[in-house]
Amino acid sequence: MRIVAGLAVVAMLVAGTSTAQADTLDYVALGDSAAAGPLIPNQDPALWCLRSSNNNYPRIAAKILGAKLTDVTCSGAKTDDFAGRQFGFVAPQYDALKPTTDLVSITIGGNDVGLVQTALGCINLLPEPVGLSCKARLTAGGDQVAAAIGKWASEFGAALDEVKRRAPHAKILVTGYGTYIRPGGCYPVQPIWARDADYLQGSVDLLSATAKAEAEKRGATYVDLAAVSVGHDTCAKPADRYLEGLIPTTIAAPLHPNAAGMAAFGATVARAARPGQPSAA
Repeated sequence: MRIVAGLAVVAMLVAGTSTAQADTLDYVALGDSAAAGPLIPNQDPALWCLRSSNNNYPRIAAKILGAKLTDVTCSGAKTDDFAGRQFGFVAPQYDALKPTTDLVSITIGGNDVGLVQTALGCINLLPEPVGLSCKARLTAGGDQVAAAIGKWASEFGAALDEVKRRAPHAKILVTGYGTYIRPGGCYPVQPIWARDADYLQGSVDLLSATAKAEAEKRGATYVDLAAVSVGHDTCAKPADRYLEGLIPTTIAAPLHPNAAGMAAFGATVARAARPGQPSAA
């Protein structure tokens, strides 16, 4: 009888373990540096992707959700790196997806349309009128950034279709980009003229709105990170920033989220993945 009882206890423990494993979300994070967290401690040993190993938003969200995370985000990634080998040797991000994947987060598009390069081209160390407005240059004869975003939309839609094909049962979360600079900018804290600051953030917002539209067409969930970062932009006091400016004030890449931003974004993604989820683990 003792042997039978012992076997019953073992069976219960095994069943409990199996149930717990079955309840664990299989989470795959796809995307670029806005998700990867370049320079934020600690960095993944695979240094070519400049990916934080514990403080980017996928890691934060996974901790909150108790999820099993496969993080293939990579700095510099474009949408075609989902299917191709970034740098010629990094495995396609799609390879991380499986029929058993439960949750996918996606942050992509900024490199496709050259947002960082555009921002760098808007720097003016001296106030108006000494210099050249990037808005004037980029909108002469038509808005070049808006045109690039419009062209990208169908590519991103096709990428979402492929994610759904490879992970048919997964909940797909598409994040936008943050509020990098407030209306009118904050010259000279960030050396960008007011009209150029508004043009830059307007371009970021257009990219996010395009991602949202493509996501909603396919039943994916859009996660608004712009709203989360209002008041925490590059014009805020260093202690209040979620996004770093041209000269970072914490260990993070310029024009990218810092650790505080990633913590806020990760909590937002976790709530989107599981509504009602507490904001901390």
